[in-house]
Amino acid sequence: MELKDTYDIPVPVETVWAALNDTEILAATIPGCQELTRDSDTDLSAKVKLKIGPVSAIFSGNVTLSDLQPPHAYTISGKGSGGVAGGATGLAKVTLSPIDGGAGTRLSYDVSAAVTGKIAQLGSRLIESTSKKLAGQFFAAFAKHFEEQSQE
Repeated sequence: MELKDTYDIPVPVETVWAALNDTEILAATIPGCQELTRDSDTDLSAKVKLKIGPVSAIFSGNVTLSDLQPPHAYTISGKGSGGVAGGATGLAKVTLSPIDGGAGTRLSYDVSAAVTGKIAQLGSRLIESTSKKLAGQFFAAFAKHFEEQSQE
């Protein structure tokens, strides 16, 4: 499965970069995130509760950040398991570009992922639509974080 999209965020690149590397902000904005821990500068572990069609599970996984080009890009690779529900592996290239004369940021991502187990049996359309929905929820919550911050 491949997903690509861009989001415009009304704060400078450096601010978005810092938020993308802040486990508290990420834990609050990742849909279903129950736990997010930084194990090292480039490694994180997480527990996320997700429902994909009729399958609901808590996924435990590890994420590694590589190809770091602060504050403009990195690659996120991860692997997670939801027990009998199945598992997933994925890779995302994330790029931040200044817009509006540096006052805003265009976040672009390009994701490739694969699923196994019961989840894989649900069909690619359901998995892709759920993935797009979850990405939309994350970015809506992520953008809202900056709106709330500017109101404080």
